[in-house]
Amino acid sequence: MADTDLVLGGKEFSSRLIVGTGKYATMEIMKQAHEASGAEIVTVALRRVSLPSGESLLDHLDTTRYTLLPNTAGCYTADEAVRTAYLAREAGLGEMVKLEVIGDSRTLFPDVEGLLEATRTLARDGFVVMPYTNDDPVTAKKLEDAGAACVMPLGAPIGSGLGIRNPYNIKIILETVSVPVIVDAGVGTASDAAIAMELGCDGVLMNTAIAGAQDAVAMARAMRLAVEAGRLAYRAGRIGKKLYATASSPLEGVPDWTS
Repeated sequence: MADTDLVLGGKEFSSRLIVGTGKYATMEIMKQAHEASGAEIVTVALRRVSLPSGESLLDHLDTTRYTLLPNTAGCYTADEAVRTAYLAREAGLGEMVKLEVIGDSRTLFPDVEGLLEATRTLARDGFVVMPYTNDDPVTAKKLEDAGAACVMPLGAPIGSGLGIRNPYNIKIILETVSVPVIVDAGVGTASDAAIAMELGCDGVLMNTAIAGAQDAVAMARAMRLAVEAGRLAYRAGRIGKKLYATASSPLEGVPDWTS
């Protein structure tokens, strides 16, 4: 079954899994996990580029192999997020940006008003804006209208591992917007990623679910397979749900051995 690539900012990606760079035990494990994930896009939190050792995180990423996706993690206002995106572009990281404007430090839920403001500003200035948002279809549509290249609704709070808490809202978002929908945040294990893809999402972005696993490299491979399987299942078209059983073997033409 032939499939199309994920297109973001006019660039095509064969992998629909986007991975992060935080929380890994070592840089070597991070590199092995990236390899196992098959990801082509890797997110980088600009405020965590400098490592405690004095090195730069960018020294451990193969920029000829991965497209770097700088993000504005830790920004609590639209102005702060916009300035961070500008700094990333000036540093040569390109115009693709994962936009975060956080509204609450405990839940890390987005500030919708600030997110919309920052999206309009950055999109107007030529950025490929990929906003992290809540799972609200109304907000998703407003972000699309503001110039977002995709919308990235949370499956659950960042780092929670709770999975896709409201699949019905995700389904409505998919029906509401015409830009790609990428689930961002909340994935805990491979089945969560598969569910997101089976719903029809265009991709999944995750970090903690891989980096925090007991075996990060094995989990990265599991996530890769889950995203691929979920996408294939979505395109294959699942059977309808029924309350009662339906025989899987046909009864017509079967001889009646009781007569």
